[in-house]
Amino acid sequence: MIKNIRDAYNAKFSEETYQTFINDIDTLFNFKVNFKIAETPVFIPKDLKEKLVEACHDIMAVINKPNFKELTDGAFFDANTIVPNEDEHSKFIQLDFGICKDDNGELTPKLIELQGFPSLYFFQELVGGKYREHFGDAIPSDFSQHLNGMTTNDYINLLQQEIVGDTDPKQVILLEIEPEQQATAIDFYATAAKLGIKVLCITDLKKRGKTLFYLDNNGDEVEVLKIYNRIIFDELHQRTDLKTAFSFQDDIDAEWIGHPNWFYRISKYTMPLLKGDYVPKSYYLDQLESIPEDLENYVLKPLYSFAGAGVEIHVTKNMIDKITNKANYLLQEKVAYAPVIETMDEPAKCEIRMMLLHNSKTNKTEIVSNLMRLSKGEMVGVKYNKDKTWVGGSTGFFEG
Repeated sequence: MIKNIRDAYNAKFSEETYQTFINDIDTLFNFKVNFKIAETPVFIPKDLKEKLVEACHDIMAVINKPNFKELTDGAFFDANTIVPNEDEHSKFIQLDFGICKDDNGELTPKLIELQGFPSLYFFQELVGGKYREHFGDAIPSDFSQHLNGMTTNDYINLLQQEIVGDTDPKQVILLEIEPEQQATAIDFYATAAKLGIKVLCITDLKKRGKTLFYLDNNGDEVEVLKIYNRIIFDELHQRTDLKTAFSFQDDIDAEWIGHPNWFYRISKYTMPLLKGDYVPKSYYLDQLESIPEDLENYVLKPLYSFAGAGVEIHVTKNMIDKITNKANYLLQEKVAYAPVIETMDEPAKCEIRMMLLHNSKTNKTEIVSNLMRLSKGEMVGVKYNKDKTWVGGSTGFFEG
């Protein structure tokens, strides 16, 4: 997106350096990353950075409204999904933007989805460092993954403050379902390495009264005081085979770092509440007075799905008419990603996740990092980009 920097990077790129870069990451924790890491980071020009910041502020203005919880009480599709002891702020917020071109041909972000849930906070820092290590002279030293002058140490210290704080790290757990089997396992290992916390499967948790605990390597009980939750509820609801002593609906003497209820409140359900230059028109399907004539300009999304599951990009009136549970669907204006990243063959489109964190010391939600996805397919997901190069997960470096 910045021609001279892109040209310089592409000219210096070699497949040998890229493979060394990948092997370095794979050997860090003796774990082969099972998703595609792109051949390049993305260089984000200052004017696009400013638009992304403005877009985040516009969205946070809605989320910070005093009546936001009232507006999103309908996000819980079942009363049994509500978790006790909800807090006042989502600790983690992800805002996903497609990079498009406006009517004047200028780069502009358009919101795709949002999540009140953690992302790859530690892996993104790791991969950014590895891009610099292996492709360093092609990445300008005054470009950063972070905003507001935040350094790597500042960033890690902030995460430590918000996830662990003054608690003994062994009493803080990262909670998942079979964590070693997850596509994002590399992030769990990076998190444990930086924070010293335990990565735990939900089936390993034990419960006595309102106390949660696990057994350490010596067989001793360790009480859990904080839970950094990484379980996606779609998977939890599908895994009826799991034998657990603990339910999310239990009232427990442990603090949620990222309360689970925000997973529903800040989600696709929030899209119709948002307006502005950086947000596509979105409608609850059951509240549509009439179906738009130009359905080719819309996508149909289930409100309760993850990683693009169930999204229809070629919408027809017949498809909508056949849906019996319309309250569970969203009709959203299509976002036209622009192919703006020059590669060795066809240019790639990209999506940027602005990763936000609520700082308990300042009581403000800050943009702290980012995650990029590069695509040459019809959609961003892996299945749309098979056998393609210069696609996959990456990170953005912002112009200062």
